[in-house]
Amino acid sequence: MIPDRVDSNGAQVDEPRTQAPGTLRLSITLVVLFVVGLSVGVFFALERRTAEATPATTSAEPALRLTGGSAPVSQVGLSTRPQADQSQGPVSSARLTPVVAATRRVSPSVVSIRTTRTVTTPRTLLDEFFRRGGRSRTVPGLGSGFAIDADGTILTNQHVIRDADSIVVIDERGRLLPAELIGSDEFTDLAVVKVESGLVPPSPLGTSSDLMVGEPAIAIGNPSGFQLVNTEATITTGVVSGVGRDIRGSGQEVLYADMVQTDAAINPGNSGGPLVNADGEVIGVNSSIFSRSGGSEGLGFAIPIDRARRIAAELLEFGRVRRPWVGFDVVRRTSDNAFGVPVIERVVEDSPGEAADLRAGDILVSINGKPVQHELDWEIALEEAGVNSVVQVEYRRGGRLRTNSLRVEEVPSERAQPVEVLAGLRLATVTPQIAQERGFSVEFGAWIVDIDARTASITRLRQNDVIFGINANEVQTAEDAADLFRYYGEQPEGNRVRANVARGSERGTVQFYIGGQR
Repeated sequence: MIPDRVDSNGAQVDEPRTQAPGTLRLSITLVVLFVVGLSVGVFFALERRTAEATPATTSAEPALRLTGGSAPVSQVGLSTRPQADQSQGPVSSARLTPVVAATRRVSPSVVSIRTTRTVTTPRTLLDEFFRRGGRSRTVPGLGSGFAIDADGTILTNQHVIRDADSIVVIDERGRLLPAELIGSDEFTDLAVVKVESGLVPPSPLGTSSDLMVGEPAIAIGNPSGFQLVNTEATITTGVVSGVGRDIRGSGQEVLYADMVQTDAAINPGNSGGPLVNADGEVIGVNSSIFSRSGGSEGLGFAIPIDRARRIAAELLEFGRVRRPWVGFDVVRRTSDNAFGVPVIERVVEDSPGEAADLRAGDILVSINGKPVQHELDWEIALEEAGVNSVVQVEYRRGGRLRTNSLRVEEVPSERAQPVEVLAGLRLATVTPQIAQERGFSVEFGAWIVDIDARTASITRLRQNDVIFGINANEVQTAEDAADLFRYYGEQPEGNRVRANVARGSERGTVQFYIGGQR
């Protein structure tokens, strides 16, 4: 070991060491942190004492309470609404965009719609085969809607309330409002329900007749129901991507034609909510999407508000929608046009079409000045004109352009008077007009308007079958069928019935027993 230093006598001398610079810096740092921490603690202690001396502001809004699942929520989400707090000062004009103004104008009238329906599933394959009752369960449903007047009239989609056992409307304040179904129309996918008047403010209704491709569009609704907890509506924005869009799939029973297309996201739960323009006016009813994933992919469609208002008026006045009829079919004939040309196929006797001197082979050009490019254009135009209206039809016959007035009547089947001939079996007389309207292969007989499940399982008859013979007796009318059923049902023996039936384009015979024991 080498000594630090040696004195003159040769003895070792230990010299005091100087403290390392790193150790000195660490000590100073610890002292500074202690002083700072002590200062902060004193500061917060003083702040807490000041706060305890000041009374707390109590919110008048109820706290959020969840009862789990889909149980009723009386008041929820009021304190979470993202509105600007005016007490904190004015909001800049850059933030108060037309979207904000439009949303504030319409959103108070937007509601959530909660439904329940009972679904019965067979317990076994035998239950399903014999149509026996199975296990019943209650299925909840959710959608959106909006008020169209101050009387509590709510407009929504038909598929939102389809087969509902109960309907409850929830406004933006979270109030549960019992609702009554006034009427629904599957063909246009629209429905009207009513709540107590004065509770939900009406939304400003615009027009869909002057929409411009590219103008702003706002979809308002309540996506995913209460999974987001809040009851006030949310918005998505985009543009009007297209107008007059026609969508028809194979076997489709809904009129998705002349629709408003938008890229504003329409998500599950938004169905029935309003599509709004930049002026804060409703221009459509959010209805459907094209999607591979089940969610929004920028292809959303809304029912034009002009059509929705007309359908709502029909439902309010009649409880149903009267379907237009003119007594002829329109088909598409191939041509050099991408759509082909719309041609009158057949004109029924004693129909409005015959009265207007329209004939099979006439090529339709326009209706009330609006071009008819294909059969959907014609169908939409009749729907928009409505029953008991008179339209101007321009058509081409033999190269010559002609114009005639055409009166629009209600479909004959709606005017038919059904009679109940057996328990759960209602029939109406088939006429040439009804045969044309319904596409029946026979122009006489007894049309099955309605049949319950039990009677159908016993007789093997179906709704929309046409009975044109019973036990070798011709059936011309529903009354003929009623008389024959009554006669054979009263026989102590020999009460077997063999019915000749037209089902679609096919004809056949079904056999069953009625009345007493066979």
